[in-house]
Amino acid sequence: MTVDRVSLAIAFGAGLLSFLNPCVLPLVPGFLGYLSGVSLAQTSTGRRRIFLCSCFFVLGFASVFALLGVLLNTILQQVSFAAKEWLGRIGGIVIIVFGLNLLGLLEIPWLQREHKVRLRTGARLPPYVFSFVFGAAFAVGWTPCVGAILGSILALAASRPAASFWLLLGYAMGLGVPFLVTGLFASFAAKPIGGMNRYLGIINRLTGIFLILLGILVFTDDLAAVVNGTFLNKALLKRI
Repeated sequence: MTVDRVSLAIAFGAGLLSFLNPCVLPLVPGFLGYLSGVSLAQTSTGRRRIFLCSCFFVLGFASVFALLGVLLNTILQQVSFAAKEWLGRIGGIVIIVFGLNLLGLLEIPWLQREHKVRLRTGARLPPYVFSFVFGAAFAVGWTPCVGAILGSILALAASRPAASFWLLLGYAMGLGVPFLVTGLFASFAAKPIGGMNRYLGIINRLTGIFLILLGILVFTDDLAAVVNGTFLNKALLKRI
């Protein structure tokens, strides 16, 4: 099964929503300055260094997600058709649970804790190497907000093993592109990002609704029908 454009767009959109989460977006400009070791001053050298560190940071977490996609494909590709059906149902339930968590209707205690890799700051690595390592650690160490969305994409990828690599790479690109844009315009990004803080709660709730709808489609195996444009026909046939 090859990956379809709709599923890839869903994964990319999930990455964008991860970037817009309250525990990520407000911290991004200062975080990129920390990675590069320079201030957000409007100097050509500083901007170039921040952008290159952003590139290596994105490359770090994209590499981890791509590797995870390959592992999912390798492990789950050979399972039986019946097992894949159950993976779809379980994946759908997991995605719905994550959606309910983002809406505040269901608490998941372990998801509220930060699972992060702590890096020593004493002997600091060269900035580009440090950014790559930190990006890989970011992929492994889910924050509470990113965990629900990324967990949903992992559940979707597990339900569609043949497309898992592209789905996780699409998620990485959706999360990475805003980081790169912010890194490119870091000295100007702080004010617009600060202005978006008032909308982050609404974005979080809309994300929860999006995940619940996605989970229902995955559970009922109707995502392919939506992709192919035959969802309404399928619904009408069920009523006849």
